[in-house]
Amino acid sequence: MPVLIVILNEVKNPRISLALPLLLVLLCVLPSRAQDAALVRRVDDHYNHLRTLRARYTERYTGMGMNRTESGTLTLKKPGLMRWSYDAPTGKIFVLDGRYAWFYTPGDAQVSRAPAKQLDDLRSPLRLLLGHTQLAKELDNLATAPDGSNFRISGVPKGMAQRVHLLTLTVTSSGAIARMRLEETDGATTEFTFTGLEENVPVPAADFSFAPPRGIPIVNAQAPL
Repeated sequence: MPVLIVILNEVKNPRISLALPLLLVLLCVLPSRAQDAALVRRVDDHYNHLRTLRARYTERYTGMGMNRTESGTLTLKKPGLMRWSYDAPTGKIFVLDGRYAWFYTPGDAQVSRAPAKQLDDLRSPLRLLLGHTQLAKELDNLATAPDGSNFRISGVPKGMAQRVHLLTLTVTSSGAIARMRLEETDGATTEFTFTGLEENVPVPAADFSFAPPRGIPIVNAQAPL
């Protein structure tokens, strides 16, 4: 006879009987939390063993009456270096060089720059992957759920609650992130899908430096890029 049934049959003390609902809740919640922790550790372990990562991405944005799709190549390098090179328009770029984040689109009248420590860009959660990854410390209200052969990890990035309602990572069984979806507090959504992941490939330091085009002024970003 299952242990739980034995307990239910044997309990005669009214006080213990009143505590049984709480016991049943704990028996259900504790295994779930252990499973959540194991899935999150799988992602942490996967990325903490990487030095570099390169992938193709597709970015889809919906909000404020717009529906935009762009694509390009993402390059990450430990610790905290990041480059997003867009296919179209050619030359559109987002670079995190460790000190500053730079954003520029050809034809713009200025280059936007923000201190890395103050960055509030929607791409910024990915820079955590090649630092010392600890998703449980980086996401509030963390939860996991199955997604076919993959699983999802969701939560709110610390320090971004005023802008991001929910971040959802779709993760493969190996712990690699295949998709990142951000739901903003204003109702807009941005989704990044990653393919062709290349791990620990040689990446030159020059990929994470940015020199503004001659004659284009630099503006310190006060609002999210």
